[in-house]
Amino acid sequence: MTRPYNPGPKQFVFVAGDGNDQQVSARDAQEAYVAFSEFFRERDSDTYTIEDEPAGQRLVLIPGQGVIARIEATDRPRPEYFQAGRANRYLPSAMLFFENGYAGLDHFGQWFSDLADLDASPETRGATRAATFTTEAAAVEEVARIWADSGYVDPSDQYYVFFDSCDADDDRAERAELLKLIEFLGIERVDAPAEAAEGEVWVRTDTRLDVEFERWS
Repeated sequence: MTRPYNPGPKQFVFVAGDGNDQQVSARDAQEAYVAFSEFFRERDSDTYTIEDEPAGQRLVLIPGQGVIARIEATDRPRPEYFQAGRANRYLPSAMLFFENGYAGLDHFGQWFSDLADLDASPETRGATRAATFTTEAAAVEEVARIWADSGYVDPSDQYYVFFDSCDADDDRAERAELLKLIEFLGIERVDAPAEAAEGEVWVRTDTRLDVEFERWS
């Protein structure tokens, strides 16, 4: 009888800027996350690194600069950078890394190969990101990714709501990207109700989005 494949525990190395390294063996992503959460909260460091040495991948949290970096082993490995914006993104990024490694961090969307790109305004970064989606299918998938993070369907089933309960200063880069993408897709934006939060974006439902949203919900 063939036994199910069991790769065994995964090995990680947690590194703080103070040089206090910790070897961790975890049976699953949740166990690794719990261990790293404790490591992260017990230290006051400029950087926190998670190394998956067998996969040749690293996640680097840099709270002092509001930046997250990821690195994948290639012939010429180069870090990619993400402007965290909110402090509550650091530990979720670790969970994404434990679940799906480097690729799992695609969930955040706006990664840049040059750290200097993060100095651009959020609106510029959002527009730059939106311009990389040149087909309808790719644009629809990206809109669904943004919606999955903080969106819902209005009870009337007539509207999709993005950035639920967010202020105008929250998620400015992603909002700028979304506005460019819905324009590209020809999706109608409508005025939000008076009681809606200032940062919310309301659009009419669209059959192209219906299918993709199902995959992300």
